[in-house]
Amino acid sequence: MNQRRFVAAVIPLAVAGLVLSACSSNKNSGGQGGSSGGKPVFKIGYEGPLSGGNAQLGLNMKYAVQLAINEANAKGDLPFTLQYTEADDQGSGDKSPAAAQQLIDDKQVIAVVGPAFSGATKAAEPKFADANLATVSPSATSPLLATQGWKTFFRVVADDNAQGPADADYAVKKLGITNIFAIDDASAYGQPLEKAFEDEAKKDGAQVTHQSVPGTTQCQAGSGNTQQYPAVAQTIKASGAQLVFYAGYYCDFALLAKALHQAGYTGKLFSDDGSLDPKYIEQAGADVAEGTYISCACADLSNDPKAQKFAADFKKLAGFPISVYSAEAYDATNTIIAVLKELGASATRAKVVEKLRTVDYQGITKEVKFQPNGNISGNAVYIYQVQGGKIVSLGLAGS
Repeated sequence: MNQRRFVAAVIPLAVAGLVLSACSSNKNSGGQGGSSGGKPVFKIGYEGPLSGGNAQLGLNMKYAVQLAINEANAKGDLPFTLQYTEADDQGSGDKSPAAAQQLIDDKQVIAVVGPAFSGATKAAEPKFADANLATVSPSATSPLLATQGWKTFFRVVADDNAQGPADADYAVKKLGITNIFAIDDASAYGQPLEKAFEDEAKKDGAQVTHQSVPGTTQCQAGSGNTQQYPAVAQTIKASGAQLVFYAGYYCDFALLAKALHQAGYTGKLFSDDGSLDPKYIEQAGADVAEGTYISCACADLSNDPKAQKFAADFKKLAGFPISVYSAEAYDATNTIIAVLKELGASATRAKVVEKLRTVDYQGITKEVKFQPNGNISGNAVYIYQVQGGKIVSLGLAGS
């Protein structure tokens, strides 16, 4: 993606003393190293794409994590000091294990927000599980992640077993579509989402043609290249599809959308939460993106009074408005902070994992309670549309 200018966030970091002597040698009891003004220092890590073609999705979450930490410290009532740290995995399953290890090796890291992407989570979570370091993802939605038995895995969004069928029902039942061309980006995120969509669309009576088109090296360290999309667009146009469903991320979706436009395709476009960002409009072009439907297991908070302060404070810190999964990252971080408040200065990684299993925290997006497999309780999916160069909420998918 084109690098976006943003105001660098500056967080007041407490100066930690020599921490090695305070760190336990037990890999499962980290999180008590260092002190600040006599208080222990706990770090909340963030893992996500901070560079690369889909970096904006990661930045949407990064600043929300920082904001929650800043606010908690500013209240002055914590028996510990919180610090922020991060690891850039570029949203890649190849890079995420090293990013995870970076956070694991810092014994002051007591919990992690992320990983952000499903493929990155799939590759990194075994390491987090081995270290007994809790992860709370704001955005990784692959259903497979909750089937691996990882005791450290939690997420604050519904998975694609909710999103895929909701999208299909909306396309067929609401929009009246009977002929669909469905594409996935060959990722751990896109493939199961497309499958869930396709299965439901067929149940609803639609004809579905499926093609897997690998994400590009330009966008997501995939094996595809930008020259593949004109041919794909011609295939779609020849199919007579009334709607193209794309399961993947905004960078590649924008390339496909432009190719479809150039090929003269006039049907509807529909994508998922990975495309719910203004960068899609910027990269595809406003005229190309106009009318695109996008789904997300995340509510539109732009007109929610209780979220207005969060939105204003986020923009002041980040230099750009809240976007997809900013609020979910904020809730994920505050859920961790709520657990730490209960545990107090004696918190450990292991204690955080156990306490998250029973947490009940009211966030700005939803009540955060986890199922035994780490999934959030509840599965609401919302539909958005590009209108006049902006992403506008159309409400719940089933409404």
